[in-house]
Amino acid sequence: MTTGLELPDVPGIVTAAQLRQTAEHIASEQQPDGLIPWFAGHHGDPWDHVEGAMALSVAGMLDEARAAFAWSVEHQGLDGSWPMETVGSLVREASVDVNQCGYIAVGVWHHWLLTRDDRHARSLWPTVRRAVELVVELQQPGGAISWSRGADGVVNPDALLTGSACMVLSLRCALALAEHVGDPQPEWELAAARLAHTVAAHPDTFLDQSRYSMDWYYPVLGGAVRGREGAELLAARWDEFVVPGRGARCVADRPWVTAAETAELVLALDALGDRDRAITLMRDIQFLRADSGGYWTGWVFPEDVRWPGEQATWSGAAMILAADALAEHSAAHALFRGSGLPRLLELDCDRHCHALATPEPR
Repeated sequence: MTTGLELPDVPGIVTAAQLRQTAEHIASEQQPDGLIPWFAGHHGDPWDHVEGAMALSVAGMLDEARAAFAWSVEHQGLDGSWPMETVGSLVREASVDVNQCGYIAVGVWHHWLLTRDDRHARSLWPTVRRAVELVVELQQPGGAISWSRGADGVVNPDALLTGSACMVLSLRCALALAEHVGDPQPEWELAAARLAHTVAAHPDTFLDQSRYSMDWYYPVLGGAVRGREGAELLAARWDEFVVPGRGARCVADRPWVTAAETAELVLALDALGDRDRAITLMRDIQFLRADSGGYWTGWVFPEDVRWPGEQATWSGAAMILAADALAEHSAAHALFRGSGLPRLLELDCDRHCHALATPEPR
């Protein structure tokens, strides 16, 4: 275990010692081969695995974080993908979630911001490049990205708003890493711009999953919608998703508040500069903290029951990342604000969308 980096205090909400315990809980669930599953004995997926590595990095547990990245390198397919679900050393679900694959770019850039370990960043670059090439390959003409590919190689033509919004951040982190290692990828710049434009201006392109809070706040969290537009987007459905004094729902029509979605909403609010509401939500959700340092996945009301009865590693990881952002502590605390990332190219909406809507002459 490496402890050169210290965790922050978020005064009146969570202490550095408590966050250290949360990081240790995540590490205790990590497999010997480096995979960070949801919890011991359960499956791991490439997105939540990377988020766990990011939290361990913030905690200064660099040996564990690098073991996680090493797992990603070792288990990546030649096409840049990872299976959706791995249990132990066995693949349980061989289909590919494209967003899950692209998130490695966020994790590697985040780790570099924290450590400035150039050798590590360069060693991970081929892995990131292959993963992002897969993302770009599955971008649709309208800018959205097909969300999955089956184990049989058949691409699902549908696109998901949450995943596409998250891939805006992944592409920008990949571009930053590409520039850092001296291997620029200009085609990724256009892919990121087209994707961000579609997320911001054409949300009806995606499958309707508007019941889920992630479809609500991820356009902000991923960076496609910011400023006044971002504030208006969150305001429009705030009362549907936020339970005063408790946190954010996962699903609008279900009485279920979840730790991870609340922590991610904290990050989205922080990215907009809405510090007061971010702090309030961070304080509200601490009732889901367990004695182990982990966080219970969620709480069902009015029954006042924690459900399901698990402390997922990704819940704790999201909490550490949110605490770091609020405390403005580590060298990577402003990543979700977009600090230091390449700006998105601006597209002419009329020209871009008209070209897509107009069939080419035969």
